[in-house]
Amino acid sequence: MVRRARAAGLAAIALTDHDTTDGVPEAVREGAGLGVRVVSGCEFSVKAPWGELHLLGYFLPPGHPQLEQFLAGTRAARRRRAEQMVGQLQRLGVDIAIEDVVSAADGGALGRPHVARVLVERGASADINDAFVRYLGRGRPGYVDKPLPQLRQVAELAHAVGGIVAAAHLGEHGGEGQIRQFQEQGLDGLEVRHPSHSPATERRLTAIAERLGLAVTGGSDWHGDTELGDAHAALGGLDVPIEWLEKLEQRRAKTSRETVAENRTNIP
Repeated sequence: MVRRARAAGLAAIALTDHDTTDGVPEAVREGAGLGVRVVSGCEFSVKAPWGELHLLGYFLPPGHPQLEQFLAGTRAARRRRAEQMVGQLQRLGVDIAIEDVVSAADGGALGRPHVARVLVERGASADINDAFVRYLGRGRPGYVDKPLPQLRQVAELAHAVGGIVAAAHLGEHGGEGQIRQFQEQGLDGLEVRHPSHSPATERRLTAIAERLGLAVTGGSDWHGDTELGDAHAALGGLDVPIEWLEKLEQRRAKTSRETVAENRTNIP
């Protein structure tokens, strides 16, 4: 991935796999040799009024005991959810096994896309989108609710280990009032530039971020060449200014100082 980023002319990338930082150290080492900065991160899922919000954690230290303990718990919950989805699909007569889903994840945190891949491989679905429409979308026969933490819990964790958090690909979800509530719970920024965002959506979210003093970010949300569609772009497919990264670093430094000061205040 880092070599592809270099070939695409990228100066920096953020690696934000769901619920794991396992790939970050290798990516950072490769980036150092190729001149590509790799921002260590992770993507979390948290509760939202509409169901689920994805939260991007940036500048997270891989291997930090507090962070890794939390992520191990979320991955275990993902495994249980995947087993439940497979069980429901099997009862429908779909030829699928949890071992195949684990293999599709290739060491990553299990999720619906991995179940979808197996459904396509087994001929139960025409493509990934069809798998979600027929089986895995909310309200469909293979769907299982995901246990989700509160935004505040994840934001406090990220701040405690020196990171920051931004709401990912909000789209039309979340008006300014809702985003203000997220900010009160620890939100640091908004992903305003995303393949699924129209120019109007980007302008709306950017204006909200400016009014509330939130950082802005953006990304391709690249999940691999087989999963582009409307929600993902090719690696390097979006123009994200390097100045946005610089401002994220400034926000991180400010948040770290505030966290240290708060911890000192709370010492009995």
